[in-house]
Amino acid sequence: MYNRGIRGATTVTQNDENEILRETVVLLKEIVARNEIVPEDICSVWITMTQDLDATFPARAIRQMNGWDLVPLMCSIEIPVKGSLPLCIRLMIQINTNKSQREIKHVYLNEAKALRPDLSATGN
Repeated sequence: MYNRGIRGATTVTQNDENEILRETVVLLKEIVARNEIVPEDICSVWITMTQDLDATFPARAIRQMNGWDLVPLMCSIEIPVKGSLPLCIRLMIQINTNKSQREIKHVYLNEAKALRPDLSATGN
């Protein structure tokens, strides 16, 4: 068994608590579905947001999901690089799996598709 990372990112339209929570759940559920994982497979989830998002902690949304109460979660602020994608939420999920790196499906939604068009176009 290997420890693998799964990347994901999405954007919101504004710094709004409900939208941040909703889009975090949408992103996480898509990552889970595409990679056929369950919370028990997950070592930890690292969550970052751009500095223009401060209405809530996105980990709140994950913590409220059924079966996710014991998964270690950490929130942080993304490095503020000039010209970077605004209003962005990113996830790095570390899982225990027998899948190879090529079998891992990374997920980019909304405007975050521009971050990795090579993965967004293929559904990986």
